[in-house]
Parts: sequence; C-alpha cells; structure tokens
Amino acid sequence: MCSGLSLQSSRYVIPEDVRAAGFQIDADELTSMVESRDTERLTEHGQLGGIADKLTTSLTDGISTCEDLLVQRQEIYGVNKFAESEPRSFWEFVWDALQDTTLIILAACAFVSLTVGIATEGWPNGSHDGIGIFASIILVVSVTATSDYQQSLQFRDLDKEKRKILVQVTRDGFRQRTLIDDLLPGDVVHLAVGDQVPADGVFISGFSLLLDESSLTGESEPVDVNEDKPFLSSGTKVLDGSGQMLVTAVGMRTQWGKLMAALTEGGNDETPLQVKLSGVANIIGKIGLFFAVLTFVVLSQELIGQKYHDGLLLSWSGDDVLEILNHFAVAVTIVVVAVPEGLPLAVTLSLAYAMEKMMNDKALVRQLAACETMGSATVICSDKTGTLTSNRMTVVKACICGNTVEVNGPLVPSSLSSKLPEVAVETLLESILTNTGGEVVIDQDGKQDIIGTPTETALLEFALSLGGNYKRKRQETKIVKVEPFNSVKKRMTVILELPEGGYRAHCKGAAEIVLAACDKFIDGSGSIVPLDEKTANMLNDTIETFSSEALRTLCLAYRGLEDGSTQEEIPLQGYTFIGIVGIKDPVRPGVRESVASCRSAGIAVKMVTGDNINTAKAIACECGILTDGGLAIEGAEFREKTPEELLELIPKMQVLARSSPLDKLALVKHLRTTSNEVVAVTGDGTNDAPALREADIGLAMGVAGTEVAKESADVVILDDNFSTIVTVAKWGRSVYVNIQKFVQFQLTVNIVALLVNFSSACFTGDAPLTAVQLLWVNMIMDTLGALALATEPPNDNLMEKAPVGRTGKFITNVMWRNILGQSLYQFTIIWYLQSQGRYVFGLEGSKADTVLNTIIFNAFVFCQVFNEVSSREMEEINVLKGMLENSIFVGVLTGTVVFQFILVQFLGDFANTTPLTQLQWLVCILFGFLGMPIAAMIKLISVEPHEEHDGYGKL
Repeated sequence: MCSGLSLQSSRYVIPEDVRAAGFQIDADELTSMVESRDTERLTEHGQLGGIADKLTTSLTDGISTCEDLLVQRQEIYGVNKFAESEPRSFWEFVWDALQDTTLIILAACAFVSLTVGIATEGWPNGSHDGIGIFASIILVVSVTATSDYQQSLQFRDLDKEKRKILVQVTRDGFRQRTLIDDLLPGDVVHLAVGDQVPADGVFISGFSLLLDESSLTGESEPVDVNEDKPFLSSGTKVLDGSGQMLVTAVGMRTQWGKLMAALTEGGNDETPLQVKLSGVANIIGKIGLFFAVLTFVVLSQELIGQKYHDGLLLSWSGDDVLEILNHFAVAVTIVVVAVPEGLPLAVTLSLAYAMEKMMNDKALVRQLAACETMGSATVICSDKTGTLTSNRMTVVKACICGNTVEVNGPLVPSSLSSKLPEVAVETLLESILTNTGGEVVIDQDGKQDIIGTPTETALLEFALSLGGNYKRKRQETKIVKVEPFNSVKKRMTVILELPEGGYRAHCKGAAEIVLAACDKFIDGSGSIVPLDEKTANMLNDTIETFSSEALRTLCLAYRGLEDGSTQEEIPLQGYTFIGIVGIKDPVRPGVRESVASCRSAGIAVKMVTGDNINTAKAIACECGILTDGGLAIEGAEFREKTPEELLELIPKMQVLARSSPLDKLALVKHLRTTSNEVVAVTGDGTNDAPALREADIGLAMGVAGTEVAKESADVVILDDNFSTIVTVAKWGRSVYVNIQKFVQFQLTVNIVALLVNFSSACFTGDAPLTAVQLLWVNMIMDTLGALALATEPPNDNLMEKAPVGRTGKFITNVMWRNILGQSLYQFTIIWYLQSQGRYVFGLEGSKADTVLNTIIFNAFVFCQVFNEVSSREMEEINVLKGMLENSIFVGVLTGTVVFQFILVQFLGDFANTTPLTQLQWLVCILFGFLGMPIAAMIKLISVEPHEEHDGYGKL
C-alpha cells in the first residue's frame, strides 16, 4: 500500500481546487484511468479502497447525503447528464417555413404587384393586392412555425422522460433509489440482470457479472467483470449476475456521455405513414401544378391574344402587368392549395397530441411509429405476472415436511415454525435468506424494508414472519457462487461456505422443475429420507392443487457439497426437498373488462408466461383470456410442433405456459410472417428483448421491466397494467382514424378549389377566388384543419370495430364516398352562385362582381367550416357528440369564423372582398350548413364493408 502511494505521489499531483474541496483525486484522472482500463494506475492509487478514500466515500455506506457535500461533489466532478444540443429557436422554424418554394414565388409576385401597383395607382390604392399577399404569407408562416416549434418542445420533453431511470444506490448506509441524473462519483451502485450501467466505475463485489458492451465498443462478445477486470463503462448492460460498483465518472466525462451528445435531437424521423403521405402530397401537388398552368394559360390567353391581334405584344402598361401578375398569383396559389403539405403535419400533430395524452395515461411512447402501428394490432401477446396480475405477492400456502398449511397472516407463520422440526425451519430460513436476489435493509426511520422483486419480497416477508434474521444469517454464511434466476433455467442457485465447514447449494425455482431434481426430502420428524414415488406424486399433486387455485408455486431444495472444487460447480441433481410455497398474485382490477374490450375490437389476447400451466390456466380463465375451445399448452410441447401443426394450433392457442423467451420469439415470428398478424408483445426481462424487437409493437413494463427491455421496446407501460395496453391500442386507432378524417376533409377542399377556379377560368375568363383568399382557405385546410381533426380524442366506438390490419388501402371506399359526395355538393353551390348569384341577390352596378365573388368566397369558407364538423365522423350520423369537450376543435372553428368575419367586413382592400349584408351572410352560412345534412344522407349510401388497412398498402 505504501509503495503504491509513493508511486502515486511521484506521478500524480492533486489539483488545488480538488484538495480544497476535501478530495484527493480529480475527475480527469478518474476518467482517464477507467477509459484506458489502466489497472496499474488503479494500483498506484491504492486499489479500490484507495480510490474510495480519495473520493471521500465508503464502500459499504456510500457517500453522505448532506446537501452541501453533494453540491461540492457536483462542482468538482460534474453531474450525470449529457450535453444537449441547444433547442432550435422559434425564428429558426420561421426561417424553415419561409423556405417553401411556392411561398417564395408568391412573395416575389407580391413584391412586383406592390411595386407596379404603387407606380400606376399610387399609395395606398395600388398597394392593396401586394400587401394582402404579404400579410397572408406572414400568417401562414407564423402558424406553421408556431406549430413546429411547439412540437419540437414536446419532443424534447419526451426525450427527458426517457432519461428518468431509477438506480439502486447506498448512501449514508441506507439502500435507496435515486434518479440516474443524480448519481455522483463516490456513489455505490447495485447492479442486477437487465440493468444499464449508469456511469463509469470500478467493480466492488458481485457474482458472475457479465456485461454487454456492444453499444459502446461494437463487440458482441460479453465481457466478464471481476476483481481482475474491474472497470465498468456507462451505457453497457448487465447480461447476467449481480454486483456493486463504485462510480468514478459521470455525464460528459464518460464515453457513453460523449456518444449520446453526438446524437441528434429526437422526434425528427418520419414515421412510415408520414413518408407515405408525403408521397401522396407530391402526386396531388403535380396534379395541382398541371391545373395551375392550365388556369394561368386560360386566364391570360385573352389578354395576350388581344395584344397579338392589335400588334401590341411588346407594349405593356402597368395595368396589363398587374393583370398578368394577378393571374400568375392565382395559378401559384392553386399550387399552394393543391399541395396538401398538411398531410405529414396532421400525422405529426396527431402523434404528438396522442403521445402527450398517453403519457397521462401511463404510457411512454419511445418510437413515433408505434402510435400508428398499435392502431393496427390484431394480436396482443401478454405476460401474466405484473401485467394481468397486480404484482403484489404474498405467500398464502406452504407444503413443508409433507404437510400443507394456509398462511393468512403473521400469527400463522410464527405458530407454524413451532409445529415443524427445528432442522426443517432452519434449513427453510437459510434457503430463503441466502438464495435471494432481494435484500432486507434498515431504512432511515429505523424500520425493516425489503428491496427486491415482488416474488423475492413475498418470500423474505414469509421468512421474517417465521422468525428469520436476514442480517445474522448473511453474516454467518459466505456466498461462494450465485447462479441468478433467468427465464430459461427457471431457477436460482447459490453455493454457501458454512460456518462449521463444508459447502451447501440452495436451489429455488419452478416447482415441478426443482422437485424433479430432488431425490430426498425432510420428513415430519426432521429426518432426511429418500423421495419415493408415492411422496413425489403427493408433492406433484400439491403443486397442481396450488396452481389450480391461481397460486404461483416455487420449490426450495438444498444439497450438501464436498470440499474441494465442487463449490465452483452448480449441481443439477441430487437435491433434498425443503418445501413448496404458493404465492398469491391477484388479478388487476379491470383486466377482465379490458380483455373483453380487446375481443370486441377484434384483437386476440394470448397469455405467454413462464408459470406452471395450471396457474396460467386459472389466471387466464379469471381474466377472460381462456375461453371454451381455447387451448393452453406448455413451451416444451410448443417447441416440438412442426410449422404445419403450428399453423393449425396457434389460432386456437390462448395460453403458452412454462415458456422461454425463445418460445415467445418463435410465437411472435410465426404470428407476423405466417399468420400475417400485427403483433404487440409485452416483456420485462433482458431475455425478452429479441421478441420486443421482432414484434410490430414492443411494450416494455416500466416498473418491473429491465432497462434492456425498455430500450428494446417501442412503448413503455409505466404502470405495468394490461388496461393501459388497451388504452394504447385505442389511442393508436384514434391517431389513424384522425388522420383519415383530415385526409377526407383536405381532399374535398382540394378538389373543389381546383375545379372552381379552373372551370371558372375556362368559362368566364376569371377566377372567383383570389390569391389572398386561397391562402386563407389553405390555412383553414392545412394547419387549422390538422389542428382540429388530428387532435380528436378516442371514443369507445373505436374498440367496437375490427382492427385495421396489415394490408389494404389507406383511403377507403367510405372516404371516397364522403369526398366525392361533399365535393359535388360544394361545386354545385359555387357554380349556382356564380351563374345565378346576380339575379338571386339583385346585384347591379360597378361593385356587383366584387360582391358576388365575396359571397362565393364566404360560402366556400363556410362549406369548409361545416364540412370540418361533418368530418368528425366518417360513418356515424351524429357528428356533434362530444364536440364541445374538444376545446381545440371548438377553438379552431370559432377562430376561423371570427377571422372570416373580419376578413370580409373590415379587410376588403387586402382580401379583395366587400362587406356583406345580413341576408347575404345568412345565405352563405345556410349554404355551408346544408352541407351537414347532405353529408349525413351521403353516409346512408352503402359501400363495401370496412376494409383492412394500415397505411402501408396501396392508396
């Protein structure tokens, strides 16, 4: 030790600020040592104990939680946060919006119009058209930028939610959970299978600790961590074993921190549906461009033809230029209206809104596309424990020394211990208290607290009620080797070095598996006797009885080992049976109703569990998953089936018990590829990661799930509740249907606007809707329409229809019926007004055309307002149900009507409108309103039944 310190003093100089703060090593030295895996430098600093001393921490008690000391530690070593890119400012989004080519062309038109207009007509008369277009462009850009900016902030908030990871640490001698962001050098962190290593550090102690460093190094080979290879890197994952580490570097001083800082801000990737709809927008845009060119040619041909006839083709007055500019502006604006840039915007708005609401409903969406895909789910493969059940476990029955007893409270276990042979009780307590992944600690109030999984907690509570002393037992025995529980072996084993000498293996796990490894048992007198066939059958009957009562069954056994090398090997057979415990894990409230809701929605629910088949069947019946004619099979039988047999079996299979993660993966693959199902799968363990990645939607458990499982998932269910999964499915359907509603609404506006201006240009030589008016319509249609329709909350009707499936059309026959019917009505109304409006309203004089065009514009806008209401339901007649509960929808409608009134009555010079009379307003509103009963009647026209689709097939 002394020589190590002398070497250290000759090579390393402690910075003054570090020394003044009470530490003896700085952050750069610690970072360099761990990154370079420099064991020599670790030795120079006095090995693990020396580093702990220099960090002013204890390897057993951790750091002090004194606020001043924590702040001091942060100042010297930093915090466990990654450097984030600066959020984009609002003005950057304004700049992005200004890059739109059509808006740039319109701005150029506005500038020329302004210049020529003022030159020919003077100020302010000649400025109205130009300023009107400029004002419309500013409004479009402002609304677009505001929407994009708000979404950017929302995605940053969601990214922060993903960082809310809890870590087990020891501070002030007490085991506690703390946020990963609050970790500091000197912290003692406890690691278990599935955890992400939260910071750089040095190994303190543990058993069979195996790390996956592929995310950092790219190497797929797992890495052992022990006293000889003691360095751990942030961002790696625990594949096996358990251990404790001393944190040495956090945040941006870790390799993982530097890597994460290089990643771009989340929320920028387009989802599959956004990509598809962007393509649709391009196609429609090209059609719009074609009509725009034709419209410009038709509008301009009379003027150019007249000039050609008069020989004045090269002689142009200011009025002529303004006329051509107006024609060009109308043509460009037709392109603006025709290009449905609101389609991808609607997807983003709907997804962002749904993600925020789902967070309130205890679901964190990690991948945007999951919102879309969940609406298409046809099968949910659900875990049992903690998802369908409450994960609040209690030992309620036990079979020890061949006697079965009910355990209903603390008095019964204590009296139970007096009725059993002392050796049986002592062996049972030793088995539970040493062969556990849990821990009994003293909290800050001096009370006993149990840390561990619900199963471990139930067992430890049982042991404590029998009079067990966790701390004393752990001090008496030395654990030599640990084989942690995993879902493949379905058992956990430890090897102890006994105080009196010798070694003993304790094994616990799936009752029938551990019992099959036993050849002896402790009888009623405390003697160890051979396990004969009669006793084995009796114990198997007990397991079946416990399981049929929906109890989780665990068997505990032990085996004495000889001295020598045997203690390094985990024995598979030759155990002595100690006992069986039955653990009650009640079904969560509301699960049965949620399963019924899935069934009515056409979503099949399959339970995939590692539990005993009888337990699984009992719980599945209680949840309503296992029905008459449904099958429940075990993983072993499932694995033996041929692909042809699986094709017939899987549609009927509702429960897969005693399954391994590979069984779950095989089931998901078969459902997706062979059965063409859209599969959602739940998972909580590290071994579930492949199935979560393979599924269309991976759902990780937020409470019981490991960090590995969460990172592999698309959605994290924060309360581990099956009912939340159903809520996610409902939101997924809502997102999809909302986008369909918007597409239906927008295509109607597109078709009518194109037909009105083009046909009018052809037959009258004029366009009734000007550039400014079309820009306002575009605002209603794109941004405001997306905001109103894409944020509709889900209703219960969504879960009464079949799922949308994997293949088919996005725009259904129902949508085309509504689009074409409404377009025909609106086009008829506009043409009626254009051809008969002068006579109907008695319009005469120089302002007759302006009044008529204003009426046409006003009627057209109110047709869109009421069609927006009709679009709330694609098949239902009652479109008003729940409308007032959607404040966004009501706000958009109100804002549209108010601004339309201002535009018509007070901004005539800029919008090419003139104030209308009360009668004229009434007629415009009436024409718009009539679109609603027309829409209702159109919905009565029968079309082909609901088609399966998911947005990835043909349009």
